[in-house]
Amino acid sequence: MSVKLDTKGFNCPIPILKVKKAMMKLAADDTLVVETTDPGSVNDFEIYCRTQGHNLIETSEEGGVFTFEIQKAP
Repeated sequence: MSVKLDTKGFNCPIPILKVKKAMMKLAADDTLVVETTDPGSVNDFEIYCRTQGHNLIETSEEGGVFTFEIQKAP
């Protein structure tokens, strides 16, 4: 299952807090696709995934919108 989360317009720490809350509702191996306009989220999501064991599948940026695809740890 894949879930989309729009955090555009929010600055740190709101995007990461919303991601943490959304990840709690997902089953293992589900994916969360997050869109944000906060450039600080690039570093935040990398650290979050590494420390929580989630897989940061893809990171991209287009027109000031950062998109992250995160797979929940088993």
